[in-house]
Amino acid sequence: MSKSGKPVHTKGRRNAKLAKPAKSVKPAVKPSVSQADKRRTSPLERHPDRNAAVAAAAPRLSSVLQASSGPKRMPGGAEGGRNASWKSLVQRYVSLFNQAEAEQHARALNDCIADEVHHARLSSRMERLRERDLLRGAVPAGSETKAELLRVNESPQEVSVLLRLLIRRRMEQGGMLYTEERYENERLWLSAADGEWRIAKVEPVVAERRPRFGAGAQETPQADESDSHFADDVQLMPSLPYLNYDLLPRFKNRVTGIRYRRDLAAAYADRWWNAGNPAYELFEVNCTHYVSQCIFAGNAPMNYTGKRDSGWWYKGRSKGREWWSYSWAVSNSMSRYLSAARKSGLRAEIVDSPEQLQLGDVIVYDWNGDNRFQHSTIVTAFDSSGMPLVNANTVASRHRYWDYRDSYAWTERTRYRFFHISDLM
Repeated sequence: MSKSGKPVHTKGRRNAKLAKPAKSVKPAVKPSVSQADKRRTSPLERHPDRNAAVAAAAPRLSSVLQASSGPKRMPGGAEGGRNASWKSLVQRYVSLFNQAEAEQHARALNDCIADEVHHARLSSRMERLRERDLLRGAVPAGSETKAELLRVNESPQEVSVLLRLLIRRRMEQGGMLYTEERYENERLWLSAADGEWRIAKVEPVVAERRPRFGAGAQETPQADESDSHFADDVQLMPSLPYLNYDLLPRFKNRVTGIRYRRDLAAAYADRWWNAGNPAYELFEVNCTHYVSQCIFAGNAPMNYTGKRDSGWWYKGRSKGREWWSYSWAVSNSMSRYLSAARKSGLRAEIVDSPEQLQLGDVIVYDWNGDNRFQHSTIVTAFDSSGMPLVNANTVASRHRYWDYRDSYAWTERTRYRFFHISDLM
């Protein structure tokens, strides 16, 4: 995984704030309740108060756009007609993107983008989404898409835009409703010809496929990170018990029978799904780091070894150096750690199907089918058929259907591993 990245602000002139259209009307369907035969309640419609944390963590964005069903007046003033023209096209793209999500079909964007490669890519993703939801008996009951302009680069005949899209889909299944949310980043290249703007190219940012940070690329620790002199420099946090009693067999004072609080793990996952907890580093590729935080919030004890290639632990940074285990922050390493047999502490059982999972359990994703896992999620709810809905970070997602067939990262070679975490640790 890479070091935590800082958002890049738009340089130069700030774009004017676009008008907010009215939200689309959604059909009146009786709200759902969680699946009765699950051992614990699924938080399908939990909306924790995270405004303060989001405001503190979010960058100052240049503009906000929201999907609409009709044309909106663009702001005038100093920006003038040229900027308003390409902004109008971006707003139209967001509106048509939202329509495509609601219809589960790419045809809405046929006349908006000239990029045939992306159109084929989008069509394939929408076809997977449409087929999957049909088989599971789920129907979109409403869709809303907002976009934030993270970066704008302008030249006389071309504008490139980095968009962050927030997609909210309200799904109806078996008379029950739930809302799934996810973020996606896309780069748009707009070109002007004969006084008109067109979208020449669209490139999704598939962050779930990105390589891991720094030294973790080979999953071997840096030589000096395991040296005793570096360990001596690390300041222990007195509030956290880091002793690993498995390495001290004469001591018998390990607390046994720690119960994994699945409800707390799921609550933490919903609290921090789209913002970084300031108590932790925020990584540029954050999915497994986020899942580890959720498991830890559910009372799972850390296994501190002081070696990055063993145990499961996190202590932040010491003198600018990374001080956490690979199993805490790297999906492939977490998979190996959870797969290993151990008598106490955090441990899990590999199960055959997603139906066997409970709240707080973990799914890891191998996009290429080469037995190297690149993405991690945590189960936070269930649909009316008892299938898991998951939360994730990096590409922030909340109550997303577990199989990720709606992601550009998914391929026909994608393989999954399902971990049921032990109730007692």
